[in-house]
Amino acid sequence: MANSTQSAKRARQSEKRQEINKMRKSRIRTFLRRVEEAIASGNPESAGTALRAAQPELMRGVSKGLFHKNTASRKMSRLAARVKALGNTQA
Repeated sequence: MANSTQSAKRARQSEKRQEINKMRKSRIRTFLRRVEEAIASGNPESAGTALRAAQPELMRGVSKGLFHKNTASRKMSRLAARVKALGNTQA
């Protein structure tokens, strides 16, 4: 339990931030899941569209402090490579 009004306020703020961060992470995971599903379906157009929609969401997570920049870049790179390979196999 908080011993001072300042620590009580910080505890309240921390709970609020935790909820907001949870929503943001869930939203990002949804966008990434859509890319995975599009890749699994084998449709390069829908996979590319989903990837383009996921990129700003993932980078927004970086700017908000949810992910490290390199983590987000690695995820995007790996997804982009899979989408690109999907397009090459169809051609």
